[in-house]
Amino acid sequence: MKKKNIILRIFTFYYEGFKSMTVGRTLWAIILIKLFVMFVILKIFFFPNFLKTNFDNDEDRSNHVIEQLTNPK
Repeated sequence: MKKKNIILRIFTFYYEGFKSMTVGRTLWAIILIKLFVMFVILKIFFFPNFLKTNFDNDEDRSNHVIEQLTNPK
């Protein structure tokens, strides 16, 4: 009797489990849609690229970041 690779055994365990799910599949779809909304849609509309819009080159951007990190308020 030959032992399977541990990674292959883990993969088949989860694959068989997800294959037989009914309610779980819907819940995973809802979770993935929520993650997509949180990380893609919200980033596009609410978190603009501050450094790219306010500074022209990488040197100015890096100087601004260093200044913000090292100067106490």
